[in-house]
Amino acid sequence: MIKTINLIKTFSTRDVDTHALNGVDFSVEDGEFVAIMGPSGCGKSTLLNILGMLDQPSGGDYFFAGENIALYNEKKRSYLRKQKIGFIFQNFNLIDELTVYENVELPLLYLKQTQKERHLKVMQVLEQLEMVHRRDHFPLQLSGGQQQRVAISRAVVANPSMILADEPTGNLDSSKGEDVMNLLTTLNEKGTTIIMVTHSQRDAEFSNRIVNLFDGKIVNERF
Repeated sequence: MIKTINLIKTFSTRDVDTHALNGVDFSVEDGEFVAIMGPSGCGKSTLLNILGMLDQPSGGDYFFAGENIALYNEKKRSYLRKQKIGFIFQNFNLIDELTVYENVELPLLYLKQTQKERHLKVMQVLEQLEMVHRRDHFPLQLSGGQQQRVAISRAVVANPSMILADEPTGNLDSSKGEDVMNLLTTLNEKGTTIIMVTHSQRDAEFSNRIVNLFDGKIVNERF
């Protein structure tokens, strides 16, 4: 599904260049569940942002479904991102002014689906994640675990081929965190490719492969 070749990302200021990624060669097959680990500042989130087409590399190549995304402009990246990728963030990134239903519906609005199509898909995913009874509540009325379920619902409602998760259990207690990991495992078993950044060895063990980054480079992998 994805492949990077000599991926480089440099952040420049007037005084210094910071090399966040330094020649990353990385590939993920359809249906894999991959965990990316490493110390703070090693480039994990930078790599995830490039894989999610939220940022561009400074050098190297990034192939998604055979296309070199590193050559795409923002408009083309945005279109592909909306069609193919779901995001789960540590801080949920829900919109406080929208209800649970409206937050989950948002990706479908961007895809210009009909109201009937949107309603069917939103209700289906809310039922799957046991959040139908909260559909008219606002994010601030929910617990952390419930907010993360809404964030997952929003990530999967458009049936993306790949989900990128950045510390998906970072703000949850161990019980709620395990619930989230079990949900991700279930999605993966149904065919969704998942790439997860985490500091948690416990969470990483849910994956099929653990990739370790250090100073912007992959230093080892474990299956």
